[in-house]
Amino acid sequence: MDNTTPKLMTAQQAIARYVHDGDCIAIGGFVTNRRPYTLVLEVIRQKKKDLYVEGGPSGGDIDMLIGAGCVKAIMVSYIANSGYSQVCRRFREAVENGTLLFEDYSLDVHTIAYHGAALGLSYVPVKNMLGSDLARLWGISSETRRKHPKLPVHKYIIQEDPFHPGDELCCIPTPNIDVALIHVQMASPGGIIRITGLPFQDIDIATAARHTIVTCEELADDEEMRKNPEWNSLPGLCIDAVVHAPFGAHPSQCYDFYDYDPQFFIQYDQASRTSDGFQRFLEPLVACYDHDAYLDLWGASHLESLKIKPGYGYRPGLRRK
Repeated sequence: MDNTTPKLMTAQQAIARYVHDGDCIAIGGFVTNRRPYTLVLEVIRQKKKDLYVEGGPSGGDIDMLIGAGCVKAIMVSYIANSGYSQVCRRFREAVENGTLLFEDYSLDVHTIAYHGAALGLSYVPVKNMLGSDLARLWGISSETRRKHPKLPVHKYIIQEDPFHPGDELCCIPTPNIDVALIHVQMASPGGIIRITGLPFQDIDIATAARHTIVTCEELADDEEMRKNPEWNSLPGLCIDAVVHAPFGAHPSQCYDFYDYDPQFFIQYDQASRTSDGFQRFLEPLVACYDHDAYLDLWGASHLESLKIKPGYGYRPGLRRK
């Protein structure tokens, strides 16, 4: 394996090189499943700010970004640590206090928009939002949008279907993603990635983004990955940085490797109820100088207790409450 390959980096190197203040970043995974926590914590550690975040169905990693003061605006259809916090608490407080710009297109429309972005389209026509408050109410006003070049001027435009006169379409702008952050099961130094299980929006945001950073559970030779191209999810030309980070999705689950971490989510649910509690919880995580230090913080025996039982896809007997 050629460890001098330019795409193989540490999380610190990758975030420093590709994520800048004011960027639009898209984050992969689904709620508590395969979220790129290692990369998100590094964004916080490097104090990136004024980020425009695309999340679709999102989890506590984005809540941490919000609580740490990194986020200017968020486009998200759902954000929770399901079973623990049905609405993430730092997100909720910021929206209720008016300190966070927030727009919702619904879960299904978000994913359609990401696919449109991957195809290079500037907008996608949908019918999903018509007849609902999502097509009547704006989370971010047109006046505010004009002050932010990263935001489209309109939330949507409703127009007549050119192929079916009398019918309406809701035209949704696709995001201009600067950086996508995703976690996968396997990657090569050259950037070939392999996602096992559901891909969620990850392939689309990685294709659409100007730069994509990937953390992986396992690192494999490029030639080994090419032996079974039908198992691969994306070629190296879509990936800018590969970070070898076992448990890089912790505390979320990673299919075929480990279950989610109830202990983490229980503690986070309590701590994130207040700003002070959140900061106390976050401090030791951010103090970890690298990924190995983060793993040491939780301990080998605890992380081992989260590993899935082969053939099950989850950890039987894991105490979830």
